[in-house]
Amino acid sequence: MDAWPRCLQRLEAEFPAEDVHTWLKPLQAHADDRSTVLYAPNAFVRDEVQARYMPRIRELLEHFAGIEDVSLQVGSMPRAAAPAQATPTSIFDSRAAAAAPIEAFAGNMDSHYSFDNFVEGRSNQMGRAAAWQAALKPGDRAHNPLLLYGGTGLGKTHLMFAAGNEMRRQNPRARVLYLRSEEFYSAFFRSIQEKTSDQFKRQFRQIDALLIDDIQFFAGKDRTQEEFFHTFNTLFDSKQQIIMTCDRYPREVEGLEPRLKSRLSWGLSVAIDPPDFETRAAIVLAKAAERGTVVPDDVAFLLAKKMHSNVRDLEGALNTLAARANFMGRPITVEFAQETLRDLLRAQQQAISISNIQKVVADYYGLQIKELLSKRRTRSLARPRQVAMALSKELTEHSLPEIGEAFAGRDHTTVLHACRQIRTLIESDGKLREDWDKLIRKLSE
Repeated sequence: MDAWPRCLQRLEAEFPAEDVHTWLKPLQAHADDRSTVLYAPNAFVRDEVQARYMPRIRELLEHFAGIEDVSLQVGSMPRAAAPAQATPTSIFDSRAAAAAPIEAFAGNMDSHYSFDNFVEGRSNQMGRAAAWQAALKPGDRAHNPLLLYGGTGLGKTHLMFAAGNEMRRQNPRARVLYLRSEEFYSAFFRSIQEKTSDQFKRQFRQIDALLIDDIQFFAGKDRTQEEFFHTFNTLFDSKQQIIMTCDRYPREVEGLEPRLKSRLSWGLSVAIDPPDFETRAAIVLAKAAERGTVVPDDVAFLLAKKMHSNVRDLEGALNTLAARANFMGRPITVEFAQETLRDLLRAQQQAISISNIQKVVADYYGLQIKELLSKRRTRSLARPRQVAMALSKELTEHSLPEIGEAFAGRDHTTVLHACRQIRTLIESDGKLREDWDKLIRKLSE
């Protein structure tokens, strides 16, 4: 049917790419001279398409094919009848005839994300290990539910998809469903309006794993939280794997019900922290190789040094470099990168200042900035002061003398000692390591 590809092409021009990828491209079209049937892979896709896109789809199919009768249902295109086969004459023929085809379950998964193309570093190695174990032993109480939490663009969704794709690789019959939390909310709200709540609940009993992105979106939505609470219990009791992501530790999310927070803490919660310098450089080089773009090491080091926030910003900078280099026919060098990304790098540098670091550290430890900068050397002040100095060295371009000057005129050797001391303690003191990671997350948001 050539009308549906033309219809889809028009829809791609009218709606956001993410919406087209999630809801419209999974549809299959089957038509005859009088009608068209669109097949959705599951009820979530069907309901969303019915509510948001069907009027426009009907207009376009009438325009391109002159067909007014368009219906939407869950399923797949009918297969052509197989030619008749002779009665099996051996045990091998019988087995081949008995082998049932695997029914594909399109659960909104993105097959691009895998463990192989995930760049592992100190900041995310625990998250990767947990996601890998969940993929190998779905439903195991040691990592069910699995909650990955951290700031935007740090790889939580990548790990979630990687785990789901690995489950499907290990078991092609596995029914893995991915939903953004707002999609769960929309489907649930629509089931109330259309009085199809039983059908909504029934869908979750038919899956092997549920992946829910950005659960902080449930905050303040009491009825949705109640429904998710019951869905969670049903899946958990049936030993179906649950993987979720959140932009912070759930107990820090205002508006989430206590009983839901309690459920989320049943399994394994792992923080995904901003990548360190080495990981950021490795990510740039890996993404460049994936795109077939030649990026020298010194350019990767430049981006890793200047950009601390998240992986998406690094990818955006790399895409900008690649596009301009291709357009101008120039190689990507340090000078070219500095010229092309001048405004972006300046904005990144301004986003994290020494004064901002001092304020965030003071707030975190319950101090006043004047106490942090004072000459007092009690342990309750000296350690936060050293942390603030080390963060200033890690996250800004300022020299040791400039950092010392910003801390009430201290000598650069004091700053150097603070940096070395904190770096050593991070490796041995779990509490300080946790403080450091949390402060990095706060400053990189």
